[in-house]
Amino acid sequence: MSNASFAARVGVYPKAVRGPARRVKWVILAVCLSIYYLLPWLRWDRGQEQPSQAILLDLQNERFHFFNVTFWPQDIYFLTGALIMAAVGLFLVTSLFGRVWCGYSCPQTVWTDLFMLVERLIEGDRNEHMRRDRGPLTAGKAWRKVLKHSVWLGVAFWTGGAWIMYYVDAPTVTGEFWRGTASTPVYVFTALFTATTYLLAGWAREQVCTYMCPWPRFQAAMLDEQSLTVTYQAWRGEPRAHGKRLVADPVAGGNPAQAIVGDCVDCNACVNVCPTGIDIRDGIQLGCINCGLCVDACNDIMEKTHQKPWLITWDTLARQKAKALGQHGALRLLRPRTFIYAGALLLGLSVMGVGLAMRTSLELSIEHDRAPLFVRVQDGEIRNAYSVKIVNKTPYSVAFTLSVEGIPKGQLALAQEGVWRDYNLVLPVGSDTVAGFRVLVFGQPAPGTPAQQPLTFTLRNSVTGATTTYRSLFMSPGEGASK
Repeated sequence: MSNASFAARVGVYPKAVRGPARRVKWVILAVCLSIYYLLPWLRWDRGQEQPSQAILLDLQNERFHFFNVTFWPQDIYFLTGALIMAAVGLFLVTSLFGRVWCGYSCPQTVWTDLFMLVERLIEGDRNEHMRRDRGPLTAGKAWRKVLKHSVWLGVAFWTGGAWIMYYVDAPTVTGEFWRGTASTPVYVFTALFTATTYLLAGWAREQVCTYMCPWPRFQAAMLDEQSLTVTYQAWRGEPRAHGKRLVADPVAGGNPAQAIVGDCVDCNACVNVCPTGIDIRDGIQLGCINCGLCVDACNDIMEKTHQKPWLITWDTLARQKAKALGQHGALRLLRPRTFIYAGALLLGLSVMGVGLAMRTSLELSIEHDRAPLFVRVQDGEIRNAYSVKIVNKTPYSVAFTLSVEGIPKGQLALAQEGVWRDYNLVLPVGSDTVAGFRVLVFGQPAPGTPAQQPLTFTLRNSVTGATTTYRSLFMSPGEGASK
C-alpha cells in the first residue's frame, strides 16, 4: 500500500470537437477577448484636462471613469453594490442553468480555451499530442514545445499589458513602455500578470476550475432538481456496452435478439473532449463546468452509430427521474429560489439606479475648530473658525458662493485674507477637485442665547445653481458655556 498523501496529476488532453456548444464557445471567446483587448483604446470626450479613455481606473488621482460617469472614493458603495449584484446574478444564473458562467464566460475558461487552441495547432490533436509526449525527445518535439511556449508567453504578455491599460491611458503607457520610460509599477505588474496568465491558462488549466476556484464548492447550494445542467441520460444509456446493439440470445438457441444494453457504446468520446477530464456519466461533479462539449461529442457518435441523438443533453434531474419512469416531466425554471434571486437582483439594481440618478456633483463638509472654540474680536463680535472642504465633481472650474444662516449679523471671511468680511464668500474650486479653505464666521448673538447655536452653511454652484447645505454650530460665551 502506498503511503503517498496525494496522487500525481494526470494530464488532460482535450480532443477537438465540433457542434453547437463548441460554436457558441468560439463566439463567446472571440467577443470576450475583443472586449478585453480593445476596450482600453475606446476614447470618450470628457472635456479639457480630463482623461479621454472610456474606461479608466485612475488610481493616482483616485477616480474611476466609466464612459460618461466618474466615480470618486466617496462612491465606494456603488462598487460594493455592483459586486453584490454580480454575486446575486451569478446565483440566479447558476440556479437556472448550472455552472454555465464557468463553461463559457469565466476568464480562466476563455484564456484556457485560447491556450489549448494554440497547443492543438502546434502539437496536434489529442492522439498525436499524447503519442508525442510519451515518446522520446526529438528535434520535432523540441521545436514544437519551444514554439508553443513562446506563443503562450506572447499571449500572456499581451494579456498582462492590456490589463495595465485599464489603469493608465492606453496610448500613453504603450508608447512609454516600448521607449523604456514607463514607471516601475507598469513593468512590474505587466510581468506579474504575464506570469499568472501563463501559469494559470497554460499549466494549471483544469486544476484552477477543480481545486483553486471556490465556486464549485458554492454551487451545490445554488442547484436543485430543477436546475438545467449537462446531464447523461442513464436510463437510456445503461447498461453501456461496446459494439453493435444486436447479440446472440443463448436462451433462444443462439438466434439474434435485441440485446438488453443501453445506447452508450462506452467510447469515452465525452471524456476525451472534456476540458477538465471528468466523465459526465458519473453525474454532476466538482469538475464539470457545464460547457456542453461532451454533448457535441456524444451526438457525433450517436449519428455514426445510427442512434437517437442527445444521449447527453441539457436537462433537470427532476425531468430525468420522470423520463426514467416513462413519464413526461415539466421544466420548471420559475420557482421560489429563482424568484428570490431575481427579486433581490431587481431590487438591488433599482436602488443603485436611483442612487446613481440622485448622486450630486457637489459635496460640502465643514469642521469646527476645537481650539479656541471662539474669539471675541475688537468690535465686540464673536468669531468662529471652520475648516471647509468642497468637492467639485464637474469637469469645469466653478466659483462657489458660501453663506450662513442662523446667527445675527453672520458674515464670513477667509482666514488668509485678514478681517475683510461679507455675507457671501466666493470660493473658486477647480474641475474634478477637492479644495480646502479655512473660513471665519463673525456674528453677534443676542444676550441670553445658549453657548451653542445651530448654524447652516449654504454652498451654491454659480454655474448650475445647484446648492447643498451643511449644519454646524456657532460657539459663544452665552448661557451654559463651559468655564
